Amino acid sequence: MNKIWAFLMLLSTLLLLIKNPSALVTEMTESAMGVINLCVELVAVYAIWLGILEIVDKTGLSEKLARLLSPLIKFLFKTTDPEITKMIAMNISSNMLGVGNAATPCGIRAMQLMDDKSGKATPAMIMLLVVNATSIQLLPTTTIGLRTAAGSASPTDIMIPTLVATFLTACFGISLTLLIQRVFKRRKKKSYQTT
Repeated sequence: MNKIWAFLMLLSTLLLLIKNPSALVTEMTESAMGVINLCVELVAVYAIWLGILEIVDKTGLSEKLARLLSPLIKFLFKTTDPEITKMIAMNISSNMLGVGNAATPCGIRAMQLMDDKSGKATPAMIMLLVVNATSIQLLPTTTIGLRTAAGSASPTDIMIPTLVATFLTACFGISLTLLIQRVFKRRKKKSYQTT
């Protein structure tokens, strides 16, 4: 991935040198300032939501959330381990609030707990990856923060379209993953029967 980013950066710098060499330093400086301003503005959004997630964990609401989501988690991930259930519940709830960075530590911990040390991704790990990639966004806080930082007149206008789009992608992704897992399970069963 680093090679791809390095290539894109070198290519864009080369194109800018060819098209308008005098603008190279100006554009780089303006871009760097824009990135710094955006980071400072997003720090507030993340600070609030990470703080809320910490409060949720300290007050025991994460266990209640895990119990609430446990039927869904048992169905999708085929696990009854309370620690895995808690980590997946926190991961899902963070993604639903649009705070993907807050979801990452819980997702990594859940992946570590679900690892069977075989060197291959388990079906539960694949499902968690799909659920993360297609997560339903009830409140897309990062996108709203980006739109606010960019000066949008109504940054929350995207809430309903985002909810619909993420709900459809989540349903499609989960359904496709369950279907593929079922197909692989049948193939494995047939190969065991023939040998």
